[in-house]
Amino acid sequence: MECNKFERISRKLIDKNPYWKYYVDEYILPNGNIGKYYHIETNGSVMIVPVLDNGLFLMTKQYRYLDKRFSYEFPGGGVKSGTTVEEAARAELIEETGAIPSEIVQIGMFNPFNGVTSEICNVFYAKISNFVEQHLDESEEIEIMKFSLEDIVNMIRSGAIYDGMTISAFSIYYVSHILAKQ
Repeated sequence: MECNKFERISRKLIDKNPYWKYYVDEYILPNGNIGKYYHIETNGSVMIVPVLDNGLFLMTKQYRYLDKRFSYEFPGGGVKSGTTVEEAARAELIEETGAIPSEIVQIGMFNPFNGVTSEICNVFYAKISNFVEQHLDESEEIEIMKFSLEDIVNMIRSGAIYDGMTISAFSIYYVSHILAKQ
């Protein structure tokens, strides 16, 4: 159900890059005053839950500048203009891990931060059949890791996996592949 409760008065583009546009809107608050709303618009993003034939999951380990610590994550990234979400998922999977899927299926989607962005993250399951060399961006330094289902559950529980998009993607995978079989 759509709601037109907050009327936008104006929108100003603050900055942009190939993935995001940063805006500030002036809008009418519920009490009639004028407020400012800072937000980000994107083409969306993808997260891929890659699973090997032996049942292990591929994850990346990379240093996160803002958190000043390493993060275990599923591969993922932004959707470039003119690219479908499946094309983006395949490209990010190869770029970050070198993994080639024999099967890739969209299993869900979510908004990672709906108070700040309109971004929709599309989650894919990928069955991995082969590997090629990683094709990292110059800002990326990624180590490929392999974990069992139990490892991932324990790492989320302990806080070793703290990336919200990875936790959300794993939840979607768990509901669609593990709970669905029970």
